Amino acid sequence: MNNDESQIRRYEFRKALQELQKLKGRGTELVSLYIPPGKQISDVVQYLREEYSTSSNIKSKSTRKNVLAAIESIMSRLKSYRFAPENGLAFFVGHIAIRGDQTEMYARVIEPPEPVQTFSYTCDSSFHLEPLLAQLVTKEIYGLIVIDRKEATVGFLNGTYISMVANEQSLVPSKHHQGGQSSRRYERLIEIAAHEFFKKVGEIANNAFIPMIKDIKAVFIGGPGATKEYFFEKDYLRNEIKNKTKDLFDIGYTDETGLRELVEKAADSMKEMQIARERQLMNKFTSEIRKPGGGLAVYGENTIRSALQQKAVDLLLLSEGLNKVTYFFKCPTCGLMKSTNEGPDAEMICDVDKSVMELDHEDDLVASLYKLAEESGAKVELISEDSDEGKLLQKAFGGMAAILRYLPKVLN
Repeated sequence: MNNDESQIRRYEFRKALQELQKLKGRGTELVSLYIPPGKQISDVVQYLREEYSTSSNIKSKSTRKNVLAAIESIMSRLKSYRFAPENGLAFFVGHIAIRGDQTEMYARVIEPPEPVQTFSYTCDSSFHLEPLLAQLVTKEIYGLIVIDRKEATVGFLNGTYISMVANEQSLVPSKHHQGGQSSRRYERLIEIAAHEFFKKVGEIANNAFIPMIKDIKAVFIGGPGATKEYFFEKDYLRNEIKNKTKDLFDIGYTDETGLRELVEKAADSMKEMQIARERQLMNKFTSEIRKPGGGLAVYGENTIRSALQQKAVDLLLLSEGLNKVTYFFKCPTCGLMKSTNEGPDAEMICDVDKSVMELDHEDDLVASLYKLAEESGAKVELISEDSDEGKLLQKAFGGMAAILRYLPKVLN
C-alpha cells in the first residue's frame, strides 16, 4: 500500500469512529464484536450461537428482539468470510435511536489499520470503540526536556502534538558578588539547591519517559547555556533515557514555549519526523504563493477541483480537520436534486411540487478530492490539525491547498 492509500484509509477509519461515537441505543442493544487475525470464523459463529441462546432469555421483549436481530445480522455477514483478514474484523450492529422512541437497524464492519489484539463480544447502550481508538494514537513519540537553573519543562511530542508533563520553577538563588568565606559558603548552598532542582527534574522525566521508553523514538534536551550539558552528563536521568537522547540544542526559553522551540530545532535535524515533513510540505506551498502571481500554488475548493480535473495538480494538501460532507436529496415525484451540508436528517422540500425529498447519496469532500487526485496522478498529503502548519492550512486556506505541475489557462 502506498502512502496516499494509507493516508486516505486512515482518514476513512477516523471518520467511521467519529460516526460510531455519536450512536446510542435504547438499553443494552448495541453489539460490538472484535475478531483478531487467525481466529477461526467457525469458532466465532459457534460463540454467537451460544450468545443467541443466552440472549433468548432477556426479559425485555424489545431488547431481546433487537439483540437477537443483531446477532443474526453478524452471523449472516460472517458467511462471506472464510478467514479473518490480516488485521482482523470489528462488527458494530444494533438498533440505534433516531428520533423520539424510534430506532433503526445499523450495521458496520471495519477492517482496522492495525491488528485486533483480542476476541471480544459486548452488548451495551453504545458501541465499544476503545481498541480501535487506541489505533488512532500516533506511534511517533519523542521525549522533550528544556532546562536551566531557574526553570525546567518536561513534555512529549506525539506526532505533531506537543504536550507538557510538568513545569518546575527552581529555588536556586542568584549568585552575588561578595567575597571571602561567606561567598564560598553561599556558593556551596547554591550548588546544593541546583543539585536538588536537577534531581527533581530528573525524577519527573524518569517517571514520565520510562513507562513508555520502548515507544519513544528519541529524547531531545534543550536550554540556554551549559546547564543542559551538565544535567545530561550527570546521573539525573536513567541510562535508558540517555541512550535515547539524540541531541542537545541551544534554545532561549525553558517554559512551554521552549518545548516548541526545541521541537523546531530538532525537526531541522530529524527530517523523518512527521512534524518536519509537514513543515517542509507547507513551506514548499507558501514559498510558491509568495511568488509574483502566486506561482504554482492554488487554494479554494472550486479552484482545486478545476486544477485536478485538468490534471494540473502535482501535490494536494488536505487538513485532517476538513470534515465537510454534502448530502444530495432527490424528489421522489419529479426527480429534482438538491444538496445541503446540514446533515442527512435535513428536511428538504422540492421547489417544483413541494414533496418531501429523500436522501439519495452523500459526498465526502476529502474522499472526493482524493479520488480526483488518484485519477489525475496527483500526490496527496494529509496534514494534522495540531501543528502550526496544520493550523495555518486550516485557518488561512480553508483546509486545502495544492501545488501545480503547470498553470492551466483557465481555473474556476
